[in-house]
Amino acid sequence: MKKLLRFLLSTLLCLTTLLSQAQSTSALTGIIKDEKGESLSYGTVTLVNETDGSIANGAGVEVNGTFKMPTPAQGTYRLKISAMGYAEVTTSPFTVSGAGFSKDFGTVTLKTDATQLQEVTVEAMRPTIVNHPDKMVVSVEGTAMAAGSTALEVLAKSPGVWVDQDGNIQLNGKAGVKVMIDGKLSYLSGKQLQTMLQSMPAENLKDLEIINNPSAKYDAEGNAGIININLKKNTQAGMNGNVYSGYQYNGEHGYSAGANLNYKTGQWNSSANLDMGRWINLRTNTMDRLFNTQEGSTRFAQSGRETGIRTTPSLRLATDYDLNDKHSLGASAKINAQDWDNLYTTHTRLFKPVSAEDENITARNTIDGKYLNATLNGHYIYKLDTLGSTFSTDLDYVRIKDDDQARFTNTYAYPNNGQPTKDEFLGSKNPTQYFIYAAKADFTRKFLNKSKLEAGLKASYVKSDNELQFFSLEGNRQINDPARSNHFIYKENIYAGYLNYSLNLGTKWSVQAGLRAEQTHSKGYSVTLDKTTPRDYLDFFPSLFVQQKVSDNYQLTYNYSRRVNRPNYGSLNPFIFYLDPLTWAQGNPYLRPMYANSFQVTQTWKSAYILTLGYSKTTDFIGEIPVQKNEDNTTVFGPRNVDDFYSYFSTLVAPVKVSNKWDINNTVNAGYQKFSILLNEVRQENTQFYYSLNSNHNIQLPKKIKLELNAGFQSPKAYGLYIIEQNWWLDAGLKRSFLKDQLETSLSVTDIFRTRKVVGSANLGENINAFDQYFGAQSVKINFRYRFNKGENFEMKRRNTSLEEMNRAGGN
Repeated sequence: MKKLLRFLLSTLLCLTTLLSQAQSTSALTGIIKDEKGESLSYGTVTLVNETDGSIANGAGVEVNGTFKMPTPAQGTYRLKISAMGYAEVTTSPFTVSGAGFSKDFGTVTLKTDATQLQEVTVEAMRPTIVNHPDKMVVSVEGTAMAAGSTALEVLAKSPGVWVDQDGNIQLNGKAGVKVMIDGKLSYLSGKQLQTMLQSMPAENLKDLEIINNPSAKYDAEGNAGIININLKKNTQAGMNGNVYSGYQYNGEHGYSAGANLNYKTGQWNSSANLDMGRWINLRTNTMDRLFNTQEGSTRFAQSGRETGIRTTPSLRLATDYDLNDKHSLGASAKINAQDWDNLYTTHTRLFKPVSAEDENITARNTIDGKYLNATLNGHYIYKLDTLGSTFSTDLDYVRIKDDDQARFTNTYAYPNNGQPTKDEFLGSKNPTQYFIYAAKADFTRKFLNKSKLEAGLKASYVKSDNELQFFSLEGNRQINDPARSNHFIYKENIYAGYLNYSLNLGTKWSVQAGLRAEQTHSKGYSVTLDKTTPRDYLDFFPSLFVQQKVSDNYQLTYNYSRRVNRPNYGSLNPFIFYLDPLTWAQGNPYLRPMYANSFQVTQTWKSAYILTLGYSKTTDFIGEIPVQKNEDNTTVFGPRNVDDFYSYFSTLVAPVKVSNKWDINNTVNAGYQKFSILLNEVRQENTQFYYSLNSNHNIQLPKKIKLELNAGFQSPKAYGLYIIEQNWWLDAGLKRSFLKDQLETSLSVTDIFRTRKVVGSANLGENINAFDQYFGAQSVKINFRYRFNKGENFEMKRRNTSLEEMNRAGGN
């Protein structure tokens, strides 16, 4: 793998050299300053043909005030220089004699335009949901509901998003959502993705991008689409930053605190973020199962309570250095450490056909864990021209360590036959490690006719080492249980390449077409069983977007994409995860990737109202299937490939502006789902029509107080073989700024009526599996944030340092 990475890196460097040599040294240059002689850090320069007044080219003003554009064809031209707040300047005509022509316009001074600088007080609310042809953007930064919340809580309230009872994320009724952070897919899934999102303060989020049908440029991983979490970006030069703290009560006490520091001077741009928190997970649940046999029925009735406490310090460091106006280098590092304690107590009653055999089981599970995730990224960017053409490379290394130790105390009582109570003491150790290497290169070429060519390569290598040591305890002695112990190693290489091209077909139509190829080599090896499961497959993932401009107020977008969801690494491990004496989970090394073909038509009216209609067919859908064993009344939960999953879905976004001080964002999702699977030689089907409503109100009150209300309703829906019952919720938050908006305070209450429950059931032949869970969503939060700065406005680069492979490992 190291040879492969060295070869890819050398290839990228060669391409960089060739691209650099291909650039012409002839150009039109100059520097833009204001009346005080200080360089402007923004503005535009337009090249106008003197003959017919047409625009021949254009360029942006760099941060240091300079501009540069390639020499145009022979002819006579003028330059028009403009910047907000300044009067436009047009140069005298000049004649280009040939390809080797160069001209330095020297210093061009712009004068203040007094008509643009009149003071205006604006109190109108900014929209929290903005729609684009290829994505929906949900604003988070500055909202009262984000203060004191986690990224997972904010995500769960976004249009079309639903989080199931195990923390898995669905989008438009489809599982297989991949989460990106600042533009790159993470390596996390399942429990560790949930843990990462629960440990990420929403205070650090700028917005969420919901991408239902990604183009070929994106990794093909993610059947249901992608949710990109954009972190806040620095917008000032010099030194600036903020500090924050918060308190939360949801039955337990939690807190969060952090600081952000940014510094830019000359060609250097650096930032540091430190976050700490005590996050509380609460869960109460009841479970009812019915085991039917010829001898009679056995009923399993269980109630439980789980409390998890996670202490999560994390540090992010980043720096960028501009070698010149074309080349820049940078590096970033993220370290996330967690200590967590979890207590889960259940009380179970088994009602058997013969009452004398009834059992009461009390189980007390305690789990202590330590988690560490270290991510390193190095990157290089080369600006090929002033049109926005770029060549970039990234190298990533990720190391994840997850070490859990569990103790299980089970007490058995027999209330109807006089047998003595007996105790059972069990334990386990579960050290897990992930090693991830990735290298990628992306090339973007923009043309004067507004067409764009994108191409890229990526290679990744992942090694997962997962060991479970299960044992019984007799005093201080640990007696190994080989039937429930296992050591599993998984290795995977993925090589990918893509081409994407977009162009305009006249003034009414535009097209974007792409193709991505991914070659996967994987091998799962059970050290305990000395058994290997190899996989080797090549897949192609086309995408097509066609946009039609019917009128200035009405546009249509048609798109198609094919995507994949590979099993996450933990699901491939065949060992048993102990939950209680009658319940456990087990991985499946024979899981196949699931593939989805999705079609969508999106109608946009006045850039605000959007209606999306879609259809998706997923083959080999991976779902959690409970298997109830009548012979011993146990239930095994595990991932299996469902034969097919059909989904018809629609999304309506309908904002309402009541006044300049009251905005309402309404979202309606509706669809039809159909799952089918052959289970115990019997065809099982699960179909359901579903819909959801979400209404978010932003109200500007007197005294600069901002009120936010979020109300939602979720109808019954299908998930694998489960039917999830309806639920609804109402959240409210208040925010006010002080000290010239440097200090923000907020108070919020979530799930005011304690109604956001997850209730569901699955009929498995003649057996029934039902549950009712509440995840402690009702809480009160108070938060403070103070901002400080010393510097001028500028636009800071933000690197993308999350990777797709991490999404399947389980933590960031």
